[in-house]
Amino acid sequence: MAVDSFRIDIPEPVLDDLRSRLARTRFPDAVEGAGWDYGTDLGYMEELVDYWLNRFDWRAREAELNRFAHYTADINGMEIRFIHERGRGPDPMPLILFHGWPDSICRYLKLIPMLTDPARFGGDPADSFDVVVPSLIGDPGMSGSDTERPLAKIAELAHRLMTEELGYRRYGAGGGDGGSPISQILGVRHPDSIIGLHLTDIGFPILMANFPDLSDAEREYLAASQTRGFEEGAYAVLQGTKPQTLAYGLNDAPAGYAAWIIEKFRTWSDCDGDLETVYSKDELLTNVMLYWTGGPSVRALSYREEWISGSLAPDQRVDVPVGLALPPKDIDLLPPREYAERNLKDIRRWTVLERGGHFAPMEVPDLMAREIRAFFRPLRNLPASA
Repeated sequence: MAVDSFRIDIPEPVLDDLRSRLARTRFPDAVEGAGWDYGTDLGYMEELVDYWLNRFDWRAREAELNRFAHYTADINGMEIRFIHERGRGPDPMPLILFHGWPDSICRYLKLIPMLTDPARFGGDPADSFDVVVPSLIGDPGMSGSDTERPLAKIAELAHRLMTEELGYRRYGAGGGDGGSPISQILGVRHPDSIIGLHLTDIGFPILMANFPDLSDAEREYLAASQTRGFEEGAYAVLQGTKPQTLAYGLNDAPAGYAAWIIEKFRTWSDCDGDLETVYSKDELLTNVMLYWTGGPSVRALSYREEWISGSLAPDQRVDVPVGLALPPKDIDLLPPREYAERNLKDIRRWTVLERGGHFAPMEVPDLMAREIRAFFRPLRNLPASA
């Protein structure tokens, strides 16, 4: 087992191939006046591809990414890449944060400095964290023959990273999208190691449970969630059933890969239909580039394994302290608290954010920093390092 530092450095031939493919993009037609109603808007994609080809400076963005401390860890032959930024404070708390799909480590780039060095942003140095952010693109630790529970395997890999490689006896965890069930798995399997979980959604395992005693609010929530799924869930059905079919097109056409991802950022963010009120083109394309240059892996798209095997058993409940910061414009509807408590036994903090969507740490890092600091502040009473 070993931990080594590394720098992101995409080989120039990969970038040459990307530019060649972008220059040969064959755009589809579009229904006149449809805008984004039929999917990613043609006019915006033409503009974005032109920017990507002629003005986007990957090397500059790469240098920005490399301002963070990147490492790789080899754990019994399984490689995981991660950011590990040390806190500036009297006793930083270790905190691992997980992204989901279709975001990446970019989800936390604005938030990390606010957590490691709160004094720089007007906060209390006593609220500082050692922050670890694994890159989960392609399901690290999974082989091409693995077909069961990738989130559970990632959770175990992350736990070994935190305890065996980085030497933390106890640590906090959190995230949203796929990062929520990964965190919950850690809470169920390693409660003695988990100080607390901070989540931006209740995760999807609970949605598969069948409860006979639902309240009216819970039934309304589930009915509305089902309607939302019919309206916006086609991508998940494809990724959860036939991801291989999708992978051929996306891994051959960078514009297609970008269109698949960008539409979700627009729909799931608190941007009132205008992406660039929240994200710059550089931010959007940097996230896409991490998928494109990560290799043509169906693992970067697949939900199939989790759909088949699930993450937590229906009778498993998270019994460590939990904080929820729920963005009002998330694709996931705001759940009734009693529904969340069916799976999350010990909810210590429940906040509906003033603004923000699915990618809240990118959209509203100041609000997320406030919530994470406040949730973990009363839990800092035990030593964190071995």
